[in-house]
Amino acid sequence: MKENISIPSRPKRNFVPENLTIDSWNKVKPLFENLFKRSINSKKELENWMKDRSELNSVMNEDLAWRYIKMNINTNDENLAKKFHFWIKEISPNLAPYSHKLNIKLIESPFLNELEHEKYNIYLRSIKKQIEIYREENIPLFTEMEAKQQEYGMISAKMTVEFDGKSLTMQQASLILKDTDREKRKTIYNLIQKRRLEDEEKLDNLYDELIILRQKIAKNAGYNNYRDYMFSAMGRFDYKPEDCFDFHNAISKKIVPIITSFEERRKKVLNYVNYRPWDTAVDVDGLKPLKPFNGGNELTDLTIKCFSKLRPYFGNCISIMKEMKHLDLESKEGKAPGGFMYPLHEIGVPFIYMNSVGSQRDLVTMVHEGGHAIHSFLCRNLELTEFKSTPSEVAELASMAMELLSMDYWDTFYKNENELKRAKLEQLEKALGTLPWVAAIDKFQHWIYTNKHTSKERKEKWLEIDSELGNQVINWDGQVSAQKIMWQRQLHLYEVPFYYIEYGMAQLGAIAVWRSYKKNGEEAIENYINALRLGYTKSIGEIYKTAGIKFDFSEEYVNELALFIKEELKKLH
Repeated sequence: MKENISIPSRPKRNFVPENLTIDSWNKVKPLFENLFKRSINSKKELENWMKDRSELNSVMNEDLAWRYIKMNINTNDENLAKKFHFWIKEISPNLAPYSHKLNIKLIESPFLNELEHEKYNIYLRSIKKQIEIYREENIPLFTEMEAKQQEYGMISAKMTVEFDGKSLTMQQASLILKDTDREKRKTIYNLIQKRRLEDEEKLDNLYDELIILRQKIAKNAGYNNYRDYMFSAMGRFDYKPEDCFDFHNAISKKIVPIITSFEERRKKVLNYVNYRPWDTAVDVDGLKPLKPFNGGNELTDLTIKCFSKLRPYFGNCISIMKEMKHLDLESKEGKAPGGFMYPLHEIGVPFIYMNSVGSQRDLVTMVHEGGHAIHSFLCRNLELTEFKSTPSEVAELASMAMELLSMDYWDTFYKNENELKRAKLEQLEKALGTLPWVAAIDKFQHWIYTNKHTSKERKEKWLEIDSELGNQVINWDGQVSAQKIMWQRQLHLYEVPFYYIEYGMAQLGAIAVWRSYKKNGEEAIENYINALRLGYTKSIGEIYKTAGIKFDFSEEYVNELALFIKEELKKLH
């Protein structure tokens, strides 16, 4: 493996000292002071100043990234948590005022208008918005909020259940929900929900505290609510809340009926009078759960083979990450839940974090995060760090499209034709099945931050939304206590608020990319690569157009893509 790949080395620094260790604010303050006080007397000097600032940002971001990654891998290590919280409490509060001052210095430069509009327009648009929403009084609130958000991972990581004499993480336990023994599924489902209910009040209180903090941040910045503030903070220049409402309605009208037909068919084949929450994951033909790999090492190697068949470059990216040990894939006690790809902009080689247990879902998570990683590799040579920081509507297009594009080569994971067919059917149904949950979580958040409410009213609202966008076939008798806290398992609500509808928008985009691939082959892959290479140097609409698709979530477009997936499902059945 090592003979065939070239391991990147960290580029030589031009501004930040090579041996910098960030163990106090005083170590980095002189660098920010240099940028703030530096005299800029020409367009060239302004661009050099921007490059130096970008280099410093990449160093700082990467230092924070490693603290976050290591803390999540082992939440039981208090020292790792302290190192992360040191950054949140000591570095972040000092960074914010300097970032604001440097933003103003940039925008007020007399040489700003000499910069190439095409190259810098998107970046400068974001800088101006950051200046607009900045408030010094929010700095301690951000520090408090960031620290509090991490409590969710700490609480969730401690959740385990005892089953058959073994202690299982929630990810490991959920795998048993695919077991063909219905009583066994019911038992594990009830154990999982019982454990979740133990922390119901704790997670309710945490969310209440976060909502209060977030609303205060929004009010300080001159916004009526945190929803409106976040649309500005996230740089949502290309759509408004009303467009999100259109998305919710389109999913309710066009996708939920299709998903309901899938679930009705499952219920009929299973021959159940009552379709229960523990019946949604089992194979309807009584087959054992798909197991595409054994352990993290095999998952890595098979992903490399799969990606290499699609494009050798894609496989090469994962090979580099493997050699550099930028992968931590297996579920274990003390490891925070979830999965993510964390960009490391200075070295240019990202990190993939997962909680795999050998399931088909884990295969999908790996190719999803692998899509993010390839996106990061494709952006690594862009001039400024800020050019590499893509909006989530684009970032998720990279990952969700890879889920579908890679399917042609899932025979790497499955030698059995029937198992391969099952995996593809599951994935295509998921491509549509994801959309109602995304719409539900997003609709929930819009309500959360635009309505004063109690935790009881919040759960009632969730039940109302779930009745519209959730599974229409499940019989929840005796399980409403579990149904009303389903949203608590969605870490985005706690850790990255309003980062969720992007999954829905990108899922539509991913289906469109795959449709283009089915029709145009290699041309579609080239378009996909060219779009990702843009980073965030163009608008979302322009990036989607480069990928050969539309940035559109109207009812008509949703219906068009849904019909395409239905046709592809027919071919597999």
